[in-house]
Order: sequence, then C-alpha cells, then structure tokens
Amino acid sequence: MRCVVTGGGPAGMMTGFLLARAGVEVAVLEKHPDFNRDFRGDTIHPSTFELMHELGLLEEFLQVPHQEARELHAVFNGEDVPIADFTHLPTQCQFIGLMPQWDFLSFLAKHARALPSFHLHMETKVTDLIIESGVVVGVKAQTPKGEEEMRADLVIGADGRHSTVRARAGLPSRDLGAPIDVLWMRLSRQPNDPEQTAGYFENGMLMVAINREEYWQCAMIIPKNAFGGMQTEGLPAFRDRIGRVVPFLRKRAEELTAWDEIKLLTVQIDRLTEWAREGVLCIGDSAHAMSPAGGVGINLAIQDAVATANLLAAKLRSGSVNLDDLRAVQRRREWPTRLIQAAQVFIHRRIDGRPSAHHAKLPVIFRLLRAFPLLRRLPARLVGIGPRPEHVRSPAAA
Repeated sequence: MRCVVTGGGPAGMMTGFLLARAGVEVAVLEKHPDFNRDFRGDTIHPSTFELMHELGLLEEFLQVPHQEARELHAVFNGEDVPIADFTHLPTQCQFIGLMPQWDFLSFLAKHARALPSFHLHMETKVTDLIIESGVVVGVKAQTPKGEEEMRADLVIGADGRHSTVRARAGLPSRDLGAPIDVLWMRLSRQPNDPEQTAGYFENGMLMVAINREEYWQCAMIIPKNAFGGMQTEGLPAFRDRIGRVVPFLRKRAEELTAWDEIKLLTVQIDRLTEWAREGVLCIGDSAHAMSPAGGVGINLAIQDAVATANLLAAKLRSGSVNLDDLRAVQRRREWPTRLIQAAQVFIHRRIDGRPSAHHAKLPVIFRLLRAFPLLRRLPARLVGIGPRPEHVRSPAAA
C-alpha cells in the first residue's frame, strides 16, 4: 500500500479521495461503523464548494439537502448586527452551507469508492504505529476480524484532536490554551422563529443557534471546566440561562429534561511544532486542534488535505516520499493555521461565557460593521475562504 490515512473525517476523506483520484493506492481507516455522529461541525464553506467545482462535482453536491447562509449576524444584548456578507466573494457559491457532516462525508465516500485505488475500511481503529529503524512503515489496527497490520510507504494521521498517530509518533506540540468549553444541544424550531443562524451575546454569555430547519442546533459557550458546577446547580438554572441569552428559546429550553441531552465539547487550541517524521504526516485536527470559533476548523482541515495531495500525489504514485517532502506540507499550511489560531485566542480572551452584572455597550467593531456594510466583506473572506486557499492541482489519473 502506498498510503494509509487514519480517520474518516473531512481531512481524511478528502485526502484519500484526492490521492486515489491521482492514481495513488490509498486506504482510509475509520474507527466507527458509519459517519453518523451528532454535534459535529456541519458548515461547508465557499472555499469547499469551490473545490467541488474544480472536481466537477458541484452540481451534484448542491443536490444534497442543506441550508444556505449568505450573511452571518450577531444579536448583542438584543441589537441585531450583521457581521459577514458572503455575497461578494469571488467564488461559485457565495454562502456558507449548513449540511450534516455525515452527508458530506458520505458524498465524498461515494465518489472515492468509484476509484479503483481507493479502499475504505470502517470499524477499523488504529491502535499503534509500526516503526522500524526509526521509520514509520505502517499501522496496527483493531478490525472486525481482529488486530491487523497494514504497511504503507506513508501514514497520514487525520484522526482528530485525540490522534493516536500523533501520540505514537511522539511529535512535539504547543498548547495555546482555551478558556472555554462548549455545550451542544437540540431545541425544536417553530414557524415564527427567526430564519437566520446567529450568535446571541447577552452580558458576557454567548449562544450560537444554527437553523437546521426542523430544529435549532445550539452551542452554549461556557467557562473552561464549568460544566460540573452547572450540573450541580441543576437543569432549571441551565434552562434559565438559555432563556436569558436567547429569549425566543425560553419555553423551548424546557425540552431539555436530562443532562445526557447536552453534549460537552472540551475546547482546546494547540498545534504540532513538527507535523512529520520519516514515514508519517499529521494534518487537520491531528496537527492543529481548533476552537469552534468561526466554524473554520473543517475548512482548515480540508485545505490541509488539498495541499497534501497537491504536494505528495505525484511522488507517491511513482515512489516513496522523504521527510523534506512531508515538511513541505507543514511549510505550506502552517502560517494559515497560526493566523486562524491567533484570531481564535484573541476572541476567547474577550468572550469566555462568564455572565457579567454590567450591561455592556455595543463593541466598537460591531458598530463599525453595522454602519459600514463594506467592512462585512473582510470577516466573510476570512471565514468563507480563509488565508491561503488551496486549489486542486493533483491531476486525475488517466
């Protein structure tokens, strides 16, 4: 096998698809039996739609059920503020798509499976790396048939922020700190509710409500490690918090009758200082865990995948790759990662979910965005396209 990719998330599936499209023999290993996991990020950015266009798949992709957000809004202490306007982006699709991640991954898997050099192994959990003379030459994995060894010229770790590949490779990392955690939940949606997806700020507290047509997918920002204390205070206090932040959901909060209906996402922001060693490369959350702020983690992971295929596909097809080849991926993708993470750290230092007794004034940046529509193009560009957008350069195999 030329390449084994661990993890069937956005980075892993896109990498596997693009490498197989270029004629590289590749296996993607996904530990779950399907892609259907609740409360994963589900934003499809204009840059990802652009990649689908470059692959000739956009028209079909747009048939997958999704919602389209052409603007992003914030509601700050009851005042509506437009934040980002995507309608001016130089892309095929000038909106953020809201699509369950399992639908996106299933779409990629369907087209990847049509390629003869692509192999998808579900219920296959990587447990260790195979290292010989200091070089990674494959993985050990637990499969439905028992433990197996899979050898490859290159192992790509795309198995998320708790990456086994990252841990077993012993790659050094830097923790940037994150003062928040996120609580995910669903609340029903009614006909008279607002249409727009928005972030609701209320005296230091923040909740994002994502319109999923039949329901609201909600993310409550809370201080780091505060969930235990909230559970001690009880569900009525938590439901009251929801009502204070998003008044139209006050009655809907009563739908939450047990804590297991509320999922905790422990937020971390870190990145590897070295993404690779001989025989192994980490990308996506395995290389740089992101905060949910801006919903850009998926976008960054997919951009990593495209850069990886652009830089490595031809070399993998004709032979093996060396450490310098792998480090080229880090050189290509590291500064966009640093820029986005710096922005996230900046945001979290100012918004950490702690209630304030003072009625805060509308921040200057929000006033400017409301007063000058042209300024809304900048956050739209940063969120929708991101720094250093990638384009498909790896050729399709004949």
